[in-house]
Amino acid sequence: MSGSVLPPRDFFSAVVAWQRVHGRHGLPWQGTRDPYRVWLSEVMLQQTQVTTVLRYYGRFLARFPDVQTLAAASLDEVLALWSGLGYYSRARHLHACAQAVVARHGGRFPESAQVLATLPGIGDSTAAAIAAFCFGERRSILDGNVRRVLARWLALDDDLSRPAAQRALWATAQSLIPDDATADAMAAYTQGLMDLGATVCTRTRPRCDACPVAAGCGARAAGAPTAWPRRGRTAPRRTIAWCLPLYVRDDGAWWLQRRPARGIWAGLWAPPVLEDETPLRAWSADAPGRSAQWMAAFTHALTHRDLRLQPVLCRLPLSAADAAAGTAPQAPGVVADQGAWWSPAEALALGLPAPVRSWLQALVSDDAASSSR
Repeated sequence: MSGSVLPPRDFFSAVVAWQRVHGRHGLPWQGTRDPYRVWLSEVMLQQTQVTTVLRYYGRFLARFPDVQTLAAASLDEVLALWSGLGYYSRARHLHACAQAVVARHGGRFPESAQVLATLPGIGDSTAAAIAAFCFGERRSILDGNVRRVLARWLALDDDLSRPAAQRALWATAQSLIPDDATADAMAAYTQGLMDLGATVCTRTRPRCDACPVAAGCGARAAGAPTAWPRRGRTAPRRTIAWCLPLYVRDDGAWWLQRRPARGIWAGLWAPPVLEDETPLRAWSADAPGRSAQWMAAFTHALTHRDLRLQPVLCRLPLSAADAAAGTAPQAPGVVADQGAWWSPAEALALGLPAPVRSWLQALVSDDAASSSR
């Protein structure tokens, strides 16, 4: 560790003063000490840009204005509103956390970071943010942006993917908070750290001339701020190819299945997933009345990998009796007890992966356009 480190009180004061003048003040989750609203924003902002969260936050609050409403909702309702935000485990944890707050704490969020961190999906940094913003607790956050700010300021040579290095940085982050920090100062400091990471000490183009703690920054003194944080070896990015057959009944209903509880698109509804399209090609050629329309394949980027998706519109005749009974199609990838038939309108109200939702919405629009001609 190198660099001329400011005394803890000076670092804290510099960030607080800067945030009050230059930080962000117009975001819809600011200016409140309602832990429900702060918690919701913190979860949404995990690995997601503010501009994206702004499109979801208001809609989510309109449907779920408090923790009791969210706890009473079905998981499918939550996932449907979350669709497009990605990292769907956050939505499942959000729902489970709301139920835990109601069941264990009478619908009131605990006031300490230590207790908050025991709730589903609330990690140490999110717990610290809620406790600092809402209850004035002297607890430092340490999300990805803040790790970058501190790693550069300290010119920290440790690989922060190592647990020991993260623990050491947590201790340093906590030592920067003075013992007499007020609740208002803690809120400004916490927001200031977030704002520095998001708007000044950015990943690729840091604006050191606008940084309130630049004078003591080791990375700036070294003349290469983007050389920090130090990174360990990263796995090469890979592509996964999936074929998505959407089975369509004569009456227009779609067959969708619930994805497994772990893995990509966990817990969401989607067409069956095939890693090998050969059985589908054989199936579509095997009987009269079946058709398979191979649509344009496209790539959907995830954080560490890409999905190469091949959508296929599969039309199949079913008897009236089968349709009335909701019989699952005898077709590749179908698991009867994991799926169901849905009308297009019903399907679009489910929790769907963003690329699947876009495809299905396009199908509905195309059908509407065709019928109006």
